[in-house]
Amino acid sequence: MAVTAEMSKLLDKEYESKSLADLVKAPVSALSGVSENDAKLLQEAFRIKTVGDLGRNKFFRAATALVDLADSMK
Repeated sequence: MAVTAEMSKLLDKEYESKSLADLVKAPVSALSGVSENDAKLLQEAFRIKTVGDLGRNKFFRAATALVDLADSMK
């Protein structure tokens, strides 16, 4: 299944043309709106260094699941 997304809205300019495999290895600061300081705080608090670490983090995944369930009840 083909998936499309407007990468310029999700990523900093230098990461827009990267492959998905490269993006999951990219630093969290590659995400649009996440500063170097934000990335540092995520690393200190949760040991999150990459986009993949963030996406696989059990706390963030649990929060996402709860929000999705709550939104589906609307």
